[in-house]
Amino acid sequence: MSDSGGASVRMSALQYIRYGAEAAFFFLLIGLFRLLTTDAASALGGFMGRAIFSLTPLTARARANLRAAYPDKSDADLDPVVHEMWDNLGRTVAEYAHLDSFLIGGTNPRLEIEGLEHLDAAEGGGKSLILVSGHFANWEALPIAAAQCGVEGGAVYRPINNPFVDRWIVGQRLKYGPKDQIAKGASGTRRIFTLLRARKAIFLLVDQKTNEGLAVPFFGRDAMTTPVPAALALKLDAVLVPVSNERLHGAHFRVTIHPPIAFAPSGDHHRDVLALTSLINAEIERFVRAHPSQWLWIHRRWPKLGESPRTRRGREAQALAGAGVRVERDGSSLT
Repeated sequence: MSDSGGASVRMSALQYIRYGAEAAFFFLLIGLFRLLTTDAASALGGFMGRAIFSLTPLTARARANLRAAYPDKSDADLDPVVHEMWDNLGRTVAEYAHLDSFLIGGTNPRLEIEGLEHLDAAEGGGKSLILVSGHFANWEALPIAAAQCGVEGGAVYRPINNPFVDRWIVGQRLKYGPKDQIAKGASGTRRIFTLLRARKAIFLLVDQKTNEGLAVPFFGRDAMTTPVPAALALKLDAVLVPVSNERLHGAHFRVTIHPPIAFAPSGDHHRDVLALTSLINAEIERFVRAHPSQWLWIHRRWPKLGESPRTRRGREAQALAGAGVRVERDGSSLT
């Protein structure tokens, strides 16, 4: 994998050919979308999502996840959600060619932002910010909108497997979003700590499964969830701010900053991390329920049926150990 620091990637000849072919196809699509206007590209991407992407096996996973999340709904109720989800994902892919048009102002503003007063209040209190969100609508809209509003900080991301595509996408994010793009990992964790100590903001998408996580309810089922945002907030006295994003129509979005999550620590670190992580999940679930077709139901968000409780407890123990957020004596690193 690649990262924003330009780390070298060792690949076998077979991997190089495979990644090269994938990247060539991706950049061919991006070139096509770039030839079109933003709205036309978004519409074409939506059509491709509905007509092509929806034919993949991922559709079966999306349907299974939806049935489990909405047991009272029929397939007839849920099929339009799957259809619109693919439309949204196709549009999102196409819109990577036009992130430069994602503007709050100008003659054709594409971003609305609500709730800035919640950020102003937190910043006025002299605290750092941890903005938590998920893969809603076009998830690139949040950090881009925040950067245009003058919010300083860094966005944490999971590198894409294809290093050529990953490098290009990170480059786009650096152009139009926060100037700190932080790949998950040890060096990224240290950078997060540095920014939070400097009273900056961190942007985190927390809706994906993590192998070493806490089993926290999400749509009525335990989902392995990262405890890192909760642990950081507790250790560094940062403000946890939930943020949602909604596709209004075409390539136009509303980013909403919600009130900070209120939490009174008990002093029991493990219990507090679990409780605060549960509150974060509750916020993410609330956002998904508001616009279910704009979330990625194709994630492997929940453990497989029949997974051993012992295995899960081991993963929880690893996650809690990693979420201890031990600060070195010189205050320069975070582990």
